[in-house]
Amino acid sequence: MSETTHDGGVALGAASPPDEGLPAAQLAAKYGLSVSGARPPLREYVRQLWGRRHFILAFSQAKLTAQYSQAKLGQVWQVATPLLNAAVYYFIFGLLLKANKGLGHDTYIPFLVTGVFVFTFTQSSVMAGVRAISGNLGLVRALHFPRASLPISFALQQLQQLLFSMVVVFIVTVAFGSYPGLSWLLIVPALALQFLFNSGLALILARLGAKTPDLAQLMPFVMRTWMYASGVMFSISTILAGKPEWVTRLMQANPAAVYMDLIRFALIDGYGASNLPPHVWALAVGWAVVVFAGGFVFFWKAEERYGRG
Repeated sequence: MSETTHDGGVALGAASPPDEGLPAAQLAAKYGLSVSGARPPLREYVRQLWGRRHFILAFSQAKLTAQYSQAKLGQVWQVATPLLNAAVYYFIFGLLLKANKGLGHDTYIPFLVTGVFVFTFTQSSVMAGVRAISGNLGLVRALHFPRASLPISFALQQLQQLLFSMVVVFIVTVAFGSYPGLSWLLIVPALALQFLFNSGLALILARLGAKTPDLAQLMPFVMRTWMYASGVMFSISTILAGKPEWVTRLMQANPAAVYMDLIRFALIDGYGASNLPPHVWALAVGWAVVVFAGGFVFFWKAEERYGRG
């Protein structure tokens, strides 16, 4: 701009900045700036998560190694803990309460051991998922990465622990007369579907636990109730014999029961198809896809809020 002086001369004034008066949002857009920690579109988020796949695997392996680093027996507790639980359940439910009716002695023990190990996979994934964000705030606040990496890596950690422990399940199964066959191959898709289901649950509870840390104190009671309702210690179809069929089908459709029974069916010769609900594989796929997809989107929607406050 210019202005005329009192003696008729012309003085040059300071020009206004070209961006003066622009709202902050327009100014940021003009120069390609974005909000720090903003939630990316879902497709981009998936791409970023896939790019961190090596971190997810390494993080889960590091957590698995460190889990029992302070115990003298170390990794032995990965197997010893569920085995001790199975021994306690056998004494209480198998010997005292006779929950093994309908299942012979050679069937009930591998039935029980398999149920304990497989349910522990889901239980541990859920408990780790609740603390995935709230227990790693330093990492969340210090580094930029898709936060879904954390609950998924914890579910992967539990899968690796289960695979290590399955050696014991195989030994127990063979010791009681069920030998390897083609049906054992069914374990692979069953565990893959259960891993997807567990990851979805971990994502859901990670978001809830990030907002409500006290949820971690409530979840042990929820998981214990779920365990008793899932047929870990007894056959649902046998215990509910004589009850309305819809009650039995509803109990058998419980996702924890579905994955346990699929692996029992694959491993144990005395556990036949009559113990499975109709369309059991459709149930297994449905639970895995719905819970994982729903959990992933539910977690993603709060991406920018994790680690704040």
